[in-house]
Amino acid sequence: MNVDRSAAAFERARTVTPGGVNSPVRAFLAVGGTPRFIRQAKGAYLTDVDGNEYVDLVCSWGPMLLGHAHPEVLSAVADAAQRGTSFGAPTEAEVELAAEIIDRTPVDQVRLVNSGTEATLSAIRLARGFTGRDKIIKFAGCYHGHVDSLLASAGSGVATLGIPGTPGVTAGTTADTIVVAYNDREAVREAFATFGEQIACLITEAAPGNMGVIEPGTRDGIGFNRFLADICHEHGALFISDEVMTGFRVSRSGQYGLDGIGGDLMTFGKVMGGGFPAAAFGGRADIMAHLAPVGSVYQAGTLSGNPVATAAGLATLRLATEDVYQTVDKAAEQLKAEVHAALDKAGVPHLVSGSGNLFSVFFVAEGVTAVPDYAAAQAQSVEAYKAFFHSMLDDGVYLPPSAFEGWFLSAAHDSAALDRIVAALPRAAEAAAQSAQHD
Repeated sequence: MNVDRSAAAFERARTVTPGGVNSPVRAFLAVGGTPRFIRQAKGAYLTDVDGNEYVDLVCSWGPMLLGHAHPEVLSAVADAAQRGTSFGAPTEAEVELAAEIIDRTPVDQVRLVNSGTEATLSAIRLARGFTGRDKIIKFAGCYHGHVDSLLASAGSGVATLGIPGTPGVTAGTTADTIVVAYNDREAVREAFATFGEQIACLITEAAPGNMGVIEPGTRDGIGFNRFLADICHEHGALFISDEVMTGFRVSRSGQYGLDGIGGDLMTFGKVMGGGFPAAAFGGRADIMAHLAPVGSVYQAGTLSGNPVATAAGLATLRLATEDVYQTVDKAAEQLKAEVHAALDKAGVPHLVSGSGNLFSVFFVAEGVTAVPDYAAAQAQSVEAYKAFFHSMLDDGVYLPPSAFEGWFLSAAHDSAALDRIVAALPRAAEAAAQSAQHD
């Protein structure tokens, strides 16, 4: 596989951009080798600048539920762009996109923003303004964007690169952030017992996907999200459900569509932007009424509700019918089974963990039967994943370049695309097995 042009592009990129990338995980530091510079994408496939084609299991980290360059989404984008790319004024399309989100979720009102990071920081600010409290609870390994107060024990790139928090975030910024282990109900109870009336909110990924995909646990018939919502309300705190990743991906209504638990505030992104920079936060009407201009909690954005991004998002959500979700779910179930079979045959200890059609593969130690939290995710064999990743890449399958990320499929992943993935699995499983022997 020739990667000369990618290598040259990366070398040049490093002279003009820190690390040669505009988001850290793309640099391949977690897996080694040369990042692929992509020239184009169509359906379930990526083509790099060297002409190599890959079946894509990243899907732009989630947004491309329909596949790349869907013709109806492109048509909506072209129509919108021809009318103007930014107005700094309200449009009817913004209202339609907000209404589509409200129709699929339990939120009463929505404010559009430009990124998942902006959505979560705005939700946290609103929760503090609404409750008059300062402290927040988050979970180790849950990533909510690069918000200063939420980078304590974060997942995603922070986990991939092994950064403990991050320089540039002051101790004062994180002093009001309480970090506990995911799925640890006793730790949550202790935090509320200790800080009680000081806690403005608890924020959680509805199903964590940034330390690998981890399912919210169930105990005595009560799911973890249900437990969190109840304990927040018991103590007068707000429950924030971050569905930037799971929203409109794992079901028509996101994780809420799977477990029926919404937040007092919720954040959305990725799929609702259709591949463009768009996100949103929303919640109960009485909470949202505290936002400017009707309330005193300030939040604004020049490009919020951008007409081109809004057109892409609205077209994507309207095209994301139940048939689409059934197609993606079926493909995900088939792929999970094939991955499991290949790794089992090669004798590689592993767990396939997920929520709905979003999943990841943990290369765990022999005898490990669950990955409930960040500490367990960090204990996996990153070296085994590296070997697996590069074998798949050499055989034309583009996996997330990190062991701490989810695998994404789209409605464009048809039988031909799946067959190519399945054909690459045995060699990749053997590579992982050999790597494990040398750990």
